[in-house]
Amino acid sequence: MKKIVSLVVTLLLVSTSLLHAASFDASQLPEKKRTISGKYLSAKGAYEMVTKAPAKVLFVDIRTPEENEYVGIADQVNLNIPYMLNDYSTWDAKKSRFQMSPNSAFTMKIADALAARGLKKNDPIILMCRSGDRSAPAADLLTKAGYTNVYSVYEGFEGDKDKQGHRTVNGWKNADLPWSYKLTKEKAYLTF
Repeated sequence: MKKIVSLVVTLLLVSTSLLHAASFDASQLPEKKRTISGKYLSAKGAYEMVTKAPAKVLFVDIRTPEENEYVGIADQVNLNIPYMLNDYSTWDAKKSRFQMSPNSAFTMKIADALAARGLKKNDPIILMCRSGDRSAPAADLLTKAGYTNVYSVYEGFEGDKDKQGHRTVNGWKNADLPWSYKLTKEKAYLTF
């Protein structure tokens, strides 16, 4: 009976993702938001997939811990595993911020998170960053590591910029999906 229920849930997830894929033209995305697997979700699509079967999906916020702490985090996110980390020893003059460096533990932490939830490499993993620019290369990294069902939330948590440079175009927050400034220890990226 458990296997039948698991199969039905998996089929629902796949059908949901196929509906989103069918109504989405990835060629309209900027190159930096495209993935090698071609699996994408809007913020609303990610919300729908996670709420339909929360135990069968790993939903990861891949922004920096600072972004989670000060900008907010989606309620449905399972945890924060940053794809990039701020390097406070190096200043990026072009971008007027600290340099960001890849998180060398990213793939290992994803594997640990899947195992902790009883999930495998072929179960759905949803990655969300600020605007889709980091979730795409993070999805590619996981795909190359053998994960077969990795989705990039192409709108991200805050969304794309409007003509005035404000993030009002799309994204989790702008879609009025559940989020909070309250970061819990269970979701936080802990290195100790």
